[in-house]
Amino acid sequence: MKIINTSKESIFDFLDMQREKVLTNNKNVENVVREILENVRKNKDKALKGYALKFDGTEEIKEYTGKDFKEAFTSLDEEFKDVLIKATERISAFHNEQIQKGIKITDEGSELGQIIRPLKRVGLYVPGGTASYPSSVLMNAIPAKIAGVEEIVIITPPSKNGVNLDILAAAYIAGVNSLYTVGGAHGIAALAYGTETIRKVDKIVGPGNIYVATAKKLVYGTCDIDMIAGPSEITIIADNKGRERFIAADLISQAEHDKLASAILVTDSEAVAKRTLEELKNQLSRLERAEITSKALEEYGVIIITKDIEESIEIANYISPEHLEIMVEKPEVILERIYNAGSVFLGEYTPEPIGDYIAGSNHVLPTGGSARFFSPLSVESFTKKMQYISYSKSKFIEDSKSVIIFAEREGLTGHANSIRVRLE
Repeated sequence: MKIINTSKESIFDFLDMQREKVLTNNKNVENVVREILENVRKNKDKALKGYALKFDGTEEIKEYTGKDFKEAFTSLDEEFKDVLIKATERISAFHNEQIQKGIKITDEGSELGQIIRPLKRVGLYVPGGTASYPSSVLMNAIPAKIAGVEEIVIITPPSKNGVNLDILAAAYIAGVNSLYTVGGAHGIAALAYGTETIRKVDKIVGPGNIYVATAKKLVYGTCDIDMIAGPSEITIIADNKGRERFIAADLISQAEHDKLASAILVTDSEAVAKRTLEELKNQLSRLERAEITSKALEEYGVIIITKDIEESIEIANYISPEHLEIMVEKPEVILERIYNAGSVFLGEYTPEPIGDYIAGSNHVLPTGGSARFFSPLSVESFTKKMQYISYSKSKFIEDSKSVIIFAEREGLTGHANSIRVRLE
């Protein structure tokens, strides 16, 4: 893991290069994904099942519904069942506070309004592979349900032993309608364009590998997406009181996700920097996913030593990380100066996994610096706004001249005529 002292090196150029390294991993992926999307769009189930056989090992796409979800939930051990219920209650409580109301403005003879409508049908991608992520089901499906989405559909790659029971159980408690065993870019294509087996959706949400992320990017416009998510990221601001055991553990907690994951410590204490580096070595020696984690820390991990806390804040805002931990004496004071982060974790007893699983805030967060302009997934993510206007005849006459002047100024005589015919 590299150590950079800002008094000796240009940190911003280095950070830009790090981000560029991640982007170069996308080479050639887009062309492959584009071909898959077009084939599924044109040939529907025939193409979908062909890719399923090629990438998933079977052309059979199974559907699971409410009965299957309930059976899975019932079969859970009581300990994990209680955890799922607790997480669901916390996530629901947080997201219920996000419900928005429409607006209405009345004037003599006119009324303007904005109505908030839920999306009708949403698709949720749940990654497969060696790990299962029931937390992702909760974080994506619960806000959609609270928003009023009528139909929530999951797609997830099949496995030899069928769909993980934890995923099915989470689907039950989160109110998911159905689940299909198909993954990858071809699964995203099915959600976006529709096939004989899977009807198209209004929006696709959920994490996935580079092929899934690229597919979501390319289908945007045909349907909506949550965001284009990249590898996981954590940045930690620490002062001279930062505990290296906590800091190292939290850097590792994100680096273990992916060889492309980013883990950055920003501190004005050289002593904390050195102690953290040593502690990382100690903890890595005991880690199950040490190979993946070590690769991520080697390629995308960095400890930045700053001249003071002000520079640490500046650098954190520049990074715009997915997760930002603030391990200083008064973290709430630093929070007021943070503008760019997906989710901020205050104090040494608020590690990032608390937000991943149980606090209640959403863990679907912008990555790759997009926290400058993207927001976490929320209830609003599953709604749209619609305006309406109502004019009386007298109000129309009052405003008619203004509209005609404006329309003719822009050379749109048809617009002006639409007003004039009502005045004749």
